[in-house]
Amino acid sequence: MAAKIRVGIVGATVTIGGSGWGARTHVPALHALPEYQLMAVCTTRQETALASQKAFGTNLAFHNFDDMLACSDIDLVTVVTRVPTHHDLVMRALKAGKGVYCEWPLGATLAEAEEMAELATARGLYSAVGLQARSDPTLTYARELIQQGYVGEVMAV
Repeated sequence: MAAKIRVGIVGATVTIGGSGWGARTHVPALHALPEYQLMAVCTTRQETALASQKAFGTNLAFHNFDDMLACSDIDLVTVVTRVPTHHDLVMRALKAGKGVYCEWPLGATLAEAEEMAELATARGLYSAVGLQARSDPTLTYARELIQQGYVGEVMAV
């Protein structure tokens, strides 16, 4: 592995107006962490990949996920897409020998999550699941209101 962990991110796009979770949180975090280099961005269309490359300052842009996986300049794949696509993208990245950081929830079902975790373990690859909701301002405020007794006794969520 290179001196820095070279990251390819899938699902962050500048064309959403910067309002997508990946563009607003993951990209700035990766730029701020000295151990990581945001090397590539992958979106579903060439135009958005190139626009995101320019906005995020990446070396590479892909509109085909398999092309990004084949790139030897990528050590870690960050998956910040919608949940229904997590399983497919994570499994493909792991099969390509890439470490994976995936947003929560890891899979649409427990079986999907277990399959991904088992493959990462079997291949000896690093993997992690992001739990962004823990720091979401709206959820933090809701938690504070519950702790203060503002909403009464919580019976179900």
